[in-house]
Amino acid sequence: MAEAVTPTTALFAVGAAAAVLALLLLIVLLRARRRGGDGQQQMLALVAEMNARMEVMVRELSEALERAQEEGRRNRFLGELGASIDLDEVLSRTLEAGGAIPGVDAAIVSIRDNADKPIVATLGLSAEEAQRQVVSGPPNGHEARAISMIYQYPPGVEGDGLVHSGLAVPVPGEASAIGFIAIYSRSPSLRFEEEMVRELEELAKRAGPAIENARRFREARQLADLDALTGLHNRRYFHDTLAREVARAQRYDRQLALIVFDLDDFKAINDRIGHLSGDAVLAETAERVRDVVRSADIACRVGGDEFAVILPESSTADADQLYHRLRGAVSSRPVGQAGRLFLSAGIAELLTDDDPTRFFERADEALYRAKELGKGQVFEAGARGLSAAPEASQPPGTASSQ
Repeated sequence: MAEAVTPTTALFAVGAAAAVLALLLLIVLLRARRRGGDGQQQMLALVAEMNARMEVMVRELSEALERAQEEGRRNRFLGELGASIDLDEVLSRTLEAGGAIPGVDAAIVSIRDNADKPIVATLGLSAEEAQRQVVSGPPNGHEARAISMIYQYPPGVEGDGLVHSGLAVPVPGEASAIGFIAIYSRSPSLRFEEEMVRELEELAKRAGPAIENARRFREARQLADLDALTGLHNRRYFHDTLAREVARAQRYDRQLALIVFDLDDFKAINDRIGHLSGDAVLAETAERVRDVVRSADIACRVGGDEFAVILPESSTADADQLYHRLRGAVSSRPVGQAGRLFLSAGIAELLTDDDPTRFFERADEALYRAKELGKGQVFEAGARGLSAAPEASQPPGTASSQ
């Protein structure tokens, strides 16, 4: 790789060269005056030659300055890779370092995850392009140092925005490659040479440990946010998320609903079948809860047999519909040794003057009112206090069975 040229060094060289040429030009002018006509011709030829040399020197030094600036940016990004343990930030800095390589217009990082889908981050690619460009490995399935890609398009498909070439290298992990980083060019004439391969390999080598550390931190944080028994989010995560969602809903004038529910007579069930079997009942109940909540909803265990679901962009009507789905999922068939279970629930919609604590308290108060009505009920906390949802006028057995 070429020796690094700093911007200061390049500017100093340009200034020094200009001074030297100016001095030479002055000497030539003085000699030309002394020699007369022939000297004038020689002077003009020398001036033209010096001008040409100056143009070449300025162009070369400008290119060196540009390379130095790009290398400085890459080195800054590389130096910052290990400075964060936030996975999104580490991936973003990796992409910025890849995008700073001369001739690169876009970049993508694809990291294998424990989940079904890889973790993918992109720079300079549309969503549609990103789906097509994810690199999972060499086409023949064998390990490769680098994967070079040339894109050909049908006749009539033209445009400066098309990706014409790409280069991908593995991101090394402790035991094996954890994914790939790829860079792309939209220039039809650019080809990724050996020097670019080495630069991308160096980036991947530096990014690998930083990505693994950030991924471990994210996984540890996710485990810390989960309830060990049920796999739902825990009480701390619930209150943190509720505070964020309340702030967001109030800032942007959005709806937010909350449902708090528990299992009726669970203490008696626990006494009858024992705490270990009771824990198994809670775990199976949580599994059924996960099956019916929307992907945007946040389901949590807030303590004992009490659960809560935060419903962004939702009203009490949406929360009431969720209660019916929950009741059907939990009560429609026996749960472990406990047999058929029934739910009581309180629902609330965020009010203008609610803070997170008051919002939760209103839903929790509605839950206890539902139990006072005979259990197996849902109760709504309205703007003027508590009001019964439609099931409350029905006998508990009717309200709870489907």
